[in-house]
Amino acid sequence: MFRVGLAMATGAVVGVCVYAISRTGGTYLFAIAGGLAGALVAVGLDAYRRSARLTEVRVTVPQLSELTFVVNNDARQVAWQLFIESVTRVSVQRLNDDEGLLREAMTSLYGLFATTRETLKVSRPSTQVSAGLTVEALAVNFLNAELRPFLSKWHPRLRAFEETHPDRPECQWPQAAQCRADLREVQAHSREYVLAFARLAGVRDAATMLGAAAPGPARHDSPMVPHARE
Repeated sequence: MFRVGLAMATGAVVGVCVYAISRTGGTYLFAIAGGLAGALVAVGLDAYRRSARLTEVRVTVPQLSELTFVVNNDARQVAWQLFIESVTRVSVQRLNDDEGLLREAMTSLYGLFATTRETLKVSRPSTQVSAGLTVEALAVNFLNAELRPFLSKWHPRLRAFEETHPDRPECQWPQAAQCRADLREVQAHSREYVLAFARLAGVRDAATMLGAAAPGPARHDSPMVPHARE
C-alpha cells in the first residue's frame, strides 16, 4: 500500500509539472525544454561511460601463468556466455574410468568448440588497449591450446577403431586408457579456463558452481555429429 501511495503521489507531482510546463510560453518554455534535453544527454553519456569503462582483471590459466585482462560490460557478457556454455559440460566434469563413453565426451568437446567459436563470431570485438589481453584472446587460446590438440589427436584414432571394429565396445579399444588420461588433463585445464571466464564475467562462487554441477553423460546440445571434422 505504501508503494502504491508513493506511486500515486509521484504521478500527481509529474502531472502538475507537465501541466505547468504546457502553460508556460516564450523564453521559459525553451529554457525548460533545453534543460530536460541536457539532462537526457547527461544520463545517456553516463550510461555509455559505464558500459565502455575498462577494468583490469588478473587471472591464471594453464600454460600462460598469471595474465592481466582488460574488460568492459560487453566483454563481461561474452565471458559470462562462455562460462555458462562450459560449466555443465564434460569438459570440466571429471569422467572416471568406469563412467560414460569417450565418444560422448568428444562429441561434447566438439560442441563446446563450435559454441565458443560461434559466440566469438557474433560478439562485438573488445576495445583496443595498449596493455592487457581481451576475453577473445583467452577463448582463442582455450580452443587452440587445449581443445584442438586433444581432438585432433584422439578423434581420428577412436574413429578408426569404431570403423574397423563396429561390433566391439569402446572399452576394448587398446588406447582407451591413454585417451582417458589425456581427457582428464584437458578437463583439469579446461576447469581453470572456465574459472577464468567466470572471473572476467564477475561471477561469484564460480568454484562452488563447478563443484555443484552434477557429473553424468556429456551434453549433446550441439548440432555437430561425432564424426564431424574441424
